[in-house]
Amino acid sequence: MTKSKPSRTPQRRKPLYTEIKTPKFANEQEEADWWDSHPEAITGAIERAEAAGAVSEYRARPTKPTNIRLYVEDLEAAQKIAHRKGLKVQTYIKMVLHEAVRREIKAS
Repeated sequence: MTKSKPSRTPQRRKPLYTEIKTPKFANEQEEADWWDSHPEAITGAIERAEAAGAVSEYRARPTKPTNIRLYVEDLEAAQKIAHRKGLKVQTYIKMVLHEAVRREIKAS
């Protein structure tokens, strides 16, 4: 018998990336130099995200290719939302489907 992960109830809070305090930069090179000399800033943010359970559980899991037909308006809406979230549309659709399936399983 395998143990399932306890479900996490999403809490409304500031995104973790807003907790990184950076100075104002004059240009991109200055910013790149700052990040290169301060790796602890991003490492700390990643560690906080992992501790908060905010690191994606979609990585490194087996997948199986499939083809589905979507309504044009649903695909267009998904493309807009994915773009707004900075995701690829396939990743966004996979996330939405995964969440919907989890809700259905939990409800039954």
